[in-house]
Formats: sequence, C-alpha cells, structure tokens
Amino acid sequence: MSADTLPSRGSHHNAPRTQPALYNPGGFRQPTFTPEQLASQSAFLDQLCRQIIEGAEIGLDEISEKENFRMYVESICKHVVTCHEQEVNYAPDFHPESVQLKCFGSLASGFATKAADMDLGLLSPMSRLSPDSPESPVPRLIEGALLSAGFGARLLTKTRVPIIKLCEKPTAALRQGLLDARNRWEEGTDQDEREPEDDEPDDTDALQDTNPAIDSGLVQPSTKLPTSEPSLEMTPVSRNGEGFTLKQSPNQSLANYYGKAKRLLRRLDSRDVTLSNYQDFTEAEFVLLDKVAGAFVKGLHDAELRSRILAYPSFNIGEVGQLTNYRSLFGVNTMIEGEKLVLLWETKQLSSADPHADQGYESAIQQWKGLQHSQNFGANPVWFNKELQLASDAIRQIPSVQMMQLRQDQHESPTEYQGRTSKIAIALRGLSLPAMNSHIIQRYVDGIRDEEIRHEIRDFVVSTKTESLGTVARKHKALNLAAEYGKAAEKGLYLPEDTPVLESYAAILRRQLVLSMKHPQGFECVIPITKNEKCILDKVRLLADPATLGPNKPKDKYNDSLEFPKSGIGVQCDINFSAHLALQNTMLLRCYSSTDHRVRPLVLFVKHWAKARGINTPYRGTLSSYGYVLMVLHYLINVVEPFVCPNLQELAPPDPDLPPYALEGITTCQGHNIRFWRDERAIQNLAQRRQLNQNRDSLGTLLLGFFEYYAQSNMMATVQKKGFNWGRDVISLRTHGGLLTKVEKGWTGARTVIQPQIGSSPTHPEHDSMATQFPSLSQSLSSDQGASSTRPTVTEQQQQQQQTPPRPQEVKEVRHRYLFAIEDPFELDHNVARTVTHNGIVAIRDRVPASLEGHQSRWPWAPE
Repeated sequence: MSADTLPSRGSHHNAPRTQPALYNPGGFRQPTFTPEQLASQSAFLDQLCRQIIEGAEIGLDEISEKENFRMYVESICKHVVTCHEQEVNYAPDFHPESVQLKCFGSLASGFATKAADMDLGLLSPMSRLSPDSPESPVPRLIEGALLSAGFGARLLTKTRVPIIKLCEKPTAALRQGLLDARNRWEEGTDQDEREPEDDEPDDTDALQDTNPAIDSGLVQPSTKLPTSEPSLEMTPVSRNGEGFTLKQSPNQSLANYYGKAKRLLRRLDSRDVTLSNYQDFTEAEFVLLDKVAGAFVKGLHDAELRSRILAYPSFNIGEVGQLTNYRSLFGVNTMIEGEKLVLLWETKQLSSADPHADQGYESAIQQWKGLQHSQNFGANPVWFNKELQLASDAIRQIPSVQMMQLRQDQHESPTEYQGRTSKIAIALRGLSLPAMNSHIIQRYVDGIRDEEIRHEIRDFVVSTKTESLGTVARKHKALNLAAEYGKAAEKGLYLPEDTPVLESYAAILRRQLVLSMKHPQGFECVIPITKNEKCILDKVRLLADPATLGPNKPKDKYNDSLEFPKSGIGVQCDINFSAHLALQNTMLLRCYSSTDHRVRPLVLFVKHWAKARGINTPYRGTLSSYGYVLMVLHYLINVVEPFVCPNLQELAPPDPDLPPYALEGITTCQGHNIRFWRDERAIQNLAQRRQLNQNRDSLGTLLLGFFEYYAQSNMMATVQKKGFNWGRDVISLRTHGGLLTKVEKGWTGARTVIQPQIGSSPTHPEHDSMATQFPSLSQSLSSDQGASSTRPTVTEQQQQQQQTPPRPQEVKEVRHRYLFAIEDPFELDHNVARTVTHNGIVAIRDRVPASLEGHQSRWPWAPE
C-alpha cells in the first residue's frame, strides 16, 4: 500500500488548467460558436433565468414586514438623537421629525432578492455634529438603545463606512455575545475585538520569514525590560519620535517586526511615504520617518545583517536638517529582505555546472549591491523602492536561494510542500553537486514544520539512506496523516466505537516503509499490510477526513463569533451613518431599472448566480452586490448592440435656475456631481412604449453575452466587440463608451489610507457626561428620559473636559486595491471593487464561465 493512496485524503486543489494567470486563471479558449449553439444556449439560459427569478424575487409580504421594522427602528433613532441633542448639546428647539431612517440599496432600487438585508441611512441635518463625524457619539448611543430594546445590534467601525448590523430576533447566544462586546467597549477592554472588515489585507503570497513569531515591544531606553514585554499600545512615545527604540526578539519573524514598526508610526500620528501621498509629504514627516527607519534597523536581532544595512550608503541618508535623500519604512524593510537573500547566496552549498547561469545569478547580486551604494536617489523614495523590489525579486528567483530558505508553511500539506520542493529541484538540474539529491532531501527534512515528525523522518532517512524525495515525502504524508487522526480523536470528533479502528490505522501508517517489488518506478517504498488489515482501510474510508476537522483545519481569518446567521433571526438590516451619496446611487439604479423590463430580471439572476458561486462577500475578498449591478448595467449600456439602457448621466437635464446652495441634493452632493436624468415617471412612460431602445434580444441572449464579455478579452461571438480586459479596464458608467483605463485613473497600485474611526471612546469626556442620559443596557428606553435632572451645567462640563485628558484619536486603515476596477458613478475616486483581493479576482474570473448543471449546460468557452 502506498501512502499516496491513503484513504480520507482528498485533493485540496482541482486539476491544473491551461496557462493559469491572475487575469486569466482558467486558461480560457477563444470562443467559437455556431448559430445553432448560440440559439440553443440562449434558449436554455432564457428558461433558466425565468425559473431562477420566480424563486428569487422578493415578495410584497416580505417588503411590508421590513418596512414595519424600519419604522419601529426609526422611532428609536429619533428618540436617541433627540435626547442627545436636547439634553447634552442643549438644543431645546431640536425637532425629532428632522431625524430620518431612509431605505436605500436593493430594496429601494428594485433589485432585491428574497431574504435580502435592508440598507438604512440615518439622516439628522439639524444635529450639532453629523452622525458620520468621527467625534459623534450617536452611533454608539443608537447601538446601546437597540440592544436595550431587545434587538441584536453591533457597530462596525473598521468598514469603509461605519454601520450598525441589526437583527430583529437574535438567538440567546448571539444576544449575550453582543451584550458582552458592548460591555467590553464600555470598559475600554475591546482593543483586540475582532470584527468583519471590508479592508482585509492583501494575500500574502510573497516570501516570508517562517521562524516562529514571538512578539516584541517598544522599549524605553532607560527602562528595564519586565518579565513579559509590554505591548505596542501600552508604550508611551512622543510625537517627535524621541524616547523609543525598536527591538526584534530572537525568534521573531521580520514580517512581524515590520508590522510593529508600522504600528509605531501610526501611534506617532504619522505614516509611511507611498506613491499616493509623497507629493504632500512634509519635511517634518520625512525626519520622523527617518528616525523610525533607523530604530527599525538598529533593533534587528541579526548582528551581521544589521551592520551590513547600516554600512550601505543608500541607508545613510545624511544628518537631520541636511537630508539629500529620503527614506521610507517599506524601502528599508525591502533592503533587509533583499540583504537576507544575499547572505543566503553567499553561503550557498550548490555551485552551478553552467558558468553562464552562475554569471546571470551573480549579475543579479551585483545589481542589488549597486543599488545599495546609491548615494543620491532624490526626494522621492517611492521609485527607489520599486527598483529595490525588482532587484530583490530577481535574487529570490535564484533556485539555490529558494532551496536555502525552504520551509513548510503553517497550513501547507505534505503534498503541497513536496510539490514546491520538486519544482525547485527541477530548476536545480543544471547545478553540479556530488550528492545533490541528499542535499535536497536534507533541506526538505530540515524545513518540516512539526518537530516530532521532523525528527522521525530524519531518523528514517539515516536508517534507509534513501535518496528519493518521493519516498521521504511519502513517509512525511503517512506520519502527518496519523498525527491528524490522533488530534481529531483526542478532541472527540469521532465516535467512541471508531477509536480502535483509528488506533490500528495510525499504527499501520507509522510502520517502516519497505521496498516495493511490484511497482519499483511508481512507488519505491510502500507500507506493508496483511489481508486481515484491509478491513481497517475499508472502515477508515467511511470516516471524515481529519484535515477538515477542527484541530487540523486552518483557521479562517474571516471567522467572527458575532457574525449574524443568514436566517432564523428575523429582519436584518444595516444602519449607515454616511448615506447621502448612497441614496443618490439608489435613485440612479432605480431609474435604470425603469428603462427596460429586462433590466431587473438580469440583475436578479446575476446576483443569485454570484451568491450561489460564493463570490459575493466583500469582506472575504470578493465583490459586493452593488458591484455586480454596475457590471450588468455597463454591459447593457455600452456593450450590447443596440443598447438596452441609455446612459442616464449623459442625458442629465440642464441645472435648474437656483442659487448654488439650493442645488445640494439636486445636482451636487457633498461636492460630487450627481447629475442624471432622474424623471422616473417619464422614463417609465417611454419604456412602456418601447421608445427608449431598439433592442429586442431575449433574456437568454443577453445573459449569454454578459458572461462571454466578462469571461475573456478576445473578440466576442454574440456581438462584434472585444471582451472586458480585467488587467487594464475600469468600468465607468458616467463615461461615454463605459470604459477608462487604470492608468488614466491612476489606479495602478494598492494603497492604504488612514482615516479617523467613528464611535466615541468610552473614556471621552462627552461620553462620561452622556452616561446619565443613556446609562446602561439593562435599563429600558423610558428610563432615559428621567436623567435630565442630573444634567451637568455648562461650567461643570467645561471643568470635566479640562480635567480629563482626551483619549488619542482612534484610526483605521482603509486598503484600496485595483485588481478589479469599477468607478462609482458619483464618487469618482472610489473603486467599488476595491475589496477584491488576488484570490477573489481569481475566484470571480474562474466562475464567470463556470459550467451549469442541466441540458446543454457546458459553456463553449469553459476551461478544459
């Protein structure tokens, strides 16, 4: 029996496809259609679309239920805001009627499916502070009031626009969790509270230090280290960067240490220089950045690495006040990463049999060192950083360097680890080494993550003297599988009666491999079993794969214990505190839904398809429903011939004869141009008379063209145009033709923006003064009204604010990505698809031409 054929070890990956890539993950073929194929596929999709819409469309009863809930929640919001404005901000003339909770999004635009969440926007134009202000306590007050009313409510502050997630009937466990989270916030102990973000970090495919990460803190020079190092947040630092050092622990990874340095910059109310901000970077910011970068290098644990970086002219940028070059923290980190690779090269144990190959590798090393001796690269370090990255990547591609740093990643299976090692070994074929196989096996064994398994395999290699990587990997797989079964059994994830079978199977897996007489080429060594033991294998095949069970399953970075279930908790909605533009977007989409009777079913079908394919979750790296709506509208406006929808922004009527201030909400909103043809009744009348377009295509034909357009960038069969170029194009509804380029928009590289975080701190003076008006979650809403008798005077409140030092402003990082680019129709600097990560875009691109089950369900352009 070979370990490669062990039961309960299903493949984690699909079979490889032709020429996969980021913007063409499936290696899609050029589509070829016959007229018969087009007609057949269109008819099939037309029938399927009607079936889907029949079951997916939201009903009037559900809409009525959601509206009743909205009205009740609106009454709570009016009460909270009115009490706050009248009793805290001393505005007795504040009118409760000015507070509105308006519905926007799919329910208001007509694109809602069954069980769709309701999007609500809180508007309070008479408030002293707008509810979307970072200093406004209103979001937290409303969260508390909704919890007191018995609902499930949670304020999310790390999303691009802060929202309250709200459900009508939370389970007892969910409600208790939400109350506990609120209490932790009130006590100021929620710093590590995990909440969903739409700004998850980019995929970490780049090379990382695989040593175990041990936390390091910021240490005051005059302070003795305590037994446990202080966290970054607890260490006081000054704005000018004095009085701090950075120190890397012996086993701390460079990636973790770099993260500490970035957090130090944020605590200093500063930032790193990037392509998007270098033009407004001040001299003072560069000076402070230089101090942090210097502390970052001086705190490196590796003395040789530290001394080499400090000696390079590119790092010595001059005395403060006489800077001829500027430094970035990212650039310094890239220098350290690259120099670590150079050290590996200089200590390599593999020499090349091909002098030309060695010359090429040595050229990459010399190019790197030449960059480090640059003494004048100007006031913009961003371009120098790019050169550093390219030079570092060139060294990283050297096979001997890859072999020297070979390590099994945390959740990398033995099969994946073997495959990665084999690729490097193939690249090393041109290298001469008497015992190259032995060296590769040694590196493989030394890089195994589990210490116990590593020692066992090392003993196996010594005793058998094998020089076959496949044999070593087979032993690795067997021991790893035995360990996974053992962990799952210890946690009680298998039935007690299965324990004897698992113990017997684990004993089989740990047996010594023996030479195979029947298949010497396919399997050099196998695990011997008797005929009586075959029944054990049959029983094991019926059990769950241990790799998918709790103890062995990789942690889901998106896992959130307070995440609302999709059903069973009544009406769900999101309360948005910055919904002015969203309301305008909703009106635009509503008008587009009126331009043609086919728009709505097409959008509903695509939304249903995206949810079914698992590519409709922004905080998991894929695209929002709003993004898919814009994809459909772009196709119907600009790709289909003749068009289905006219461009409503191009058909905007002239501005009314009003003063500029009166045009807010009509032609402008928060400084954005919101002009479009918004006469919904006129649009409906023309659409009913079929005077808005000349297109008579069926739903199936339009759907077929939609999927073809986004599946590939070659010439289409359904219309004589090229498909969407994911790497170059930006969807832009406002633009004639519907497309811009990423270069035109300047959307060519990811960037991070620091924004104030909404929600008043529980230690803020204003929060303390409001405690009497909205005291606790255990009290009812009616008890809030009796708190006015304890209201402090203006003088007392000023004294409180003078005596209580304000807590530092909390900030959040908003990540802007441009792998997929959809320009918002009004907020032109907002990429609606900015949440899409590398894995997300591959998933979307891979599923656009996916096969559909049923008659003639195979797309002609689907991957092999």
